[in-house]
Amino acid sequence: MNFYFIGIAILILGAIFSLAVKNPNNKLKTISVFSVIGALNILVASIKTFISGANDFVFNLGSVFQNVRFSLDNISAFFAIIIAVMSTLAIIYSNGYLKPYIEKGKNITAHCLFLIMLMASMLGVVVCQNALMFLIIWELMSLSSFFLCLFEYEQKEVISSGIKYLVYMHLSVIFIIIFFALLSIQAHSLDFNYFYGVAKENIQLANLIFIFGFIGFGIKAGFVPFHNWLPDAHPKAPSHVSAMMSGVMIKTGVYGIIRALEICSIPTLSTIYLVLILSIITALYGISYASVQKDIKKMLAYSSIENMGIIGIGIGVYLLATHYEYPTVALIALCGSFAHILNHSIFKELLFLSAGSVYIKTHTKNMELLGGLIKKMPITAICFILGGISICALPPFNGFVSEFLIYMSFIKALDISNFGVFIVILFALASLALVGTIAILCFTKTISIAFLGESRSEHCANEDNPKSMLVSMSILACACLVLGLFPQYVFKYTLLPARVFIDYGCACKQIEFLSTISKCLWAFVGLIILFLLIKKAISNKTSIYSTWGCGYNKLTSKMQYSGASYTSPFLNIVKPLFKRTRDVKKAKGLFPTDAHYETRVDDIEETYIINPILKWDEKFLSKFEIIQNGDIQQYIRFGLAFLALALIVAILII
Repeated sequence: MNFYFIGIAILILGAIFSLAVKNPNNKLKTISVFSVIGALNILVASIKTFISGANDFVFNLGSVFQNVRFSLDNISAFFAIIIAVMSTLAIIYSNGYLKPYIEKGKNITAHCLFLIMLMASMLGVVVCQNALMFLIIWELMSLSSFFLCLFEYEQKEVISSGIKYLVYMHLSVIFIIIFFALLSIQAHSLDFNYFYGVAKENIQLANLIFIFGFIGFGIKAGFVPFHNWLPDAHPKAPSHVSAMMSGVMIKTGVYGIIRALEICSIPTLSTIYLVLILSIITALYGISYASVQKDIKKMLAYSSIENMGIIGIGIGVYLLATHYEYPTVALIALCGSFAHILNHSIFKELLFLSAGSVYIKTHTKNMELLGGLIKKMPITAICFILGGISICALPPFNGFVSEFLIYMSFIKALDISNFGVFIVILFALASLALVGTIAILCFTKTISIAFLGESRSEHCANEDNPKSMLVSMSILACACLVLGLFPQYVFKYTLLPARVFIDYGCACKQIEFLSTISKCLWAFVGLIILFLLIKKAISNKTSIYSTWGCGYNKLTSKMQYSGASYTSPFLNIVKPLFKRTRDVKKAKGLFPTDAHYETRVDDIEETYIINPILKWDEKFLSKFEIIQNGDIQQYIRFGLAFLALALIVAILII
């Protein structure tokens, strides 16, 4: 545990040193070096925890906090490794990403400080075992990410999305405060250790407490219907911040749900079904909206919602199997969720960093204006393609491993002797298969429109990005492949946090089965390599001559599919789920010079629920504008009236 706090102290020290450094480029190098050293200490502490068990550290901060306990157990260590490694790679990437901003005179002092604050606060959240201190660190995490989102505060939409993010985070905190307040009142303590007895004493109360916790932490994770902040905040933030938020920070919401499960034990069957159904809706909703986006970062943000749903599905199946006492199913489902937490952090960070590399060179996030980037930015393109294959859960990459485990849990769960469970599992299985299908549609569209074909506009890069950006992306791309080729080791790693919940004596057969899968994946990779070698050998002996092109020898971008036309058949099938807005400017005159047609897909929840509520709220509050009219004398009269009213109430009470 000492190494853990040394790592956090090094991070904070790096932030302080960066304030003293004058050269902006050196500021980034300073926090990069300190984040690497800090992350290494975190890794040492986490690995020691896996080997020797949980380690506690207690601070005596007075009567308000009582004794603040920090505990690094297997769950904390699992999340800490993800936070440390992913955040460090994002910070290293920022050295190249922020260079154009620095050249334009952008001040990055505060940005460097908040980058380290975000990393340190996330590391603090996963080890804190005191309710009040947890809320303070949680708020630091939310505020630091809020200020990072406002990096380009000169743009009005950035301010708007930042405020929206802050509102949702404080809505989240309200539910988390209720969650901890109910536990603290029942346990007569702020320490998590005393919370575990609450579930044993009153099952119904524990169930209610878990629901509050699930909503509070679910808002942070981006579960539907509390997801609206995510597609706005992530695209507006710098790409390395988007990567940290989407790849790492929203996992703290999942961490909170897992801790709530540990504290409250298994909830009632109705709550289990609620978790499972809400997760299925989240996965389908997220990937459906991702598939129709034009903004590449907004598409990735909606995809994060989908993946939070997949993690939730795994947790839901674990709860269901535990309720009906099927330990093998429960173990596989829970390991599948933990594996997806790990894998999503890798491939989603890779995708956001690759999207940032595209943006920094082309100055646009609109896929419809891109095209042909694989010729100019080959490493970035390959990294994005590998990330896309991973997120679509295709072998031999890491996304396949976690979703395969969840599919395995579904198939084994069909043995549960309950017709209702059988129907729910079939529905969940079909839903996850549909999610995978739409994911392939989504990412084939993105890859083909942005990276293949010919450029659709003047937004075309001439070269790839600096090494600091490419190194981070390449490491993540290699991790996607390595973890995919060794699923048995991914399963063994996820057993470490899973054993907090369930005995894993039944894991040996699963490891043997996954070892067989690993051999099949290696054989698949070998066949691909052999095919490429044969192709290369044949192509060296083949002469290529141009022939008559049948009038099709000059390809232009106008002949290519657009993103809208690619997804149009899908949109027509699920038309009621989307609200499409068309912007049309018809061609006029004998010799028209200008015409325009564009479609925009709006979030139906935001359109039909959130926006009407906001309009009603604005209309209601506008009636009180007369109070805030700038007249100081009137303010004094209001103050005197309030004091008089307070005096009358006090006299009546006495």
